[in-house]
Amino acid sequence: MLLLGIDTSCDDTSCAVVEDGRRVLSNIVSSQVDLHSKYGGVVPEIASRRHLELMVPVVEEALRTADVSLKDIDGIAVTQGPGLLGSLLVGVSFAKSLAYGRGIPLVSVHHLEAHIYANFLREEVPSFPLLNLVVSGGHSDLILMKAHGIYEVLGETRDDAAGEVFDKVAREMGLPYPGGPFLDKIADSGDPDRFFFPSPKIECEGYNYSFSGIKTRALLQLESCPDRTRCIPHLAASFRKAVVEQLLGRVEEVLDIDGASAKALGVSGGVAANSLLRKEAELLSRRRGIPLFIPPRDLCTDNGAMVAAAGFYRLKAGKIAGPDLNAFSDLELESWGR
Repeated sequence: MLLLGIDTSCDDTSCAVVEDGRRVLSNIVSSQVDLHSKYGGVVPEIASRRHLELMVPVVEEALRTADVSLKDIDGIAVTQGPGLLGSLLVGVSFAKSLAYGRGIPLVSVHHLEAHIYANFLREEVPSFPLLNLVVSGGHSDLILMKAHGIYEVLGETRDDAAGEVFDKVAREMGLPYPGGPFLDKIADSGDPDRFFFPSPKIECEGYNYSFSGIKTRALLQLESCPDRTRCIPHLAASFRKAVVEQLLGRVEEVLDIDGASAKALGVSGGVAANSLLRKEAELLSRRRGIPLFIPPRDLCTDNGAMVAAAGFYRLKAGKIAGPDLNAFSDLELESWGR
């Protein structure tokens, strides 16, 4: 079964052709970094207008790269939310029109669900229950996936997300946009123990996160640096270490309390490309004797392939979207499986 996956949740226009939810035949991503870099962040109106311009050529390139035509496509999967509303509307409207015109089923996909399914784009897939840490630009969520379409959100960020604080601190350091990857690179040359970051105390149930305090402490420390050129690599390394420790610390807490609740560990989302997070997650999995699944870096950021993978399992379950499908910027992750 061939699915066309479409993602326009933020500033990347992406379309992919995936076979049986696992084999990626094409995965085209058109970035808007050059458009938004001058503003230091994504401008929603600019992003949605650019999606309109790119939608058709990106779909055509995805089909051409996969060496298939629209006649070969069995279904279309599209990100419904969460994300930037204007951007989401472009993808959802295009997917609805294309599915209606071709007379093929349309499937809606939750953005966090898609990131989880990036770990299924391989021959060996995770066993259930899967404990998956989803760390993308606006989300830091710890999700227990009990079966296809059955989710339990164990923890989420109470303020800033990890990806947000990486980008914000990097911007104040004067690093290029998007800042997270540049901060990750410069941190490799710094001393991670040079600056101390206390762990936040979160007074609520669950395994939630809070990164606003770490961000504020990093910014205050940056202001007090007498020589930023020498200070920034060490601050970047210490800050990165503090964020990664909190992310994986919650994972360890879940495994300590009920280690039998997870047979596999997954890490996905844009921040899953962070070199220290990947390294420490691997060490954690070896220490706890639990298999680790992390997508290759090109499947960590937003892409159509992960949407098609999630859509495949939804389509198999008969979860077909109707003509009233709409986009939602704050869509909640809900279970749809049995």
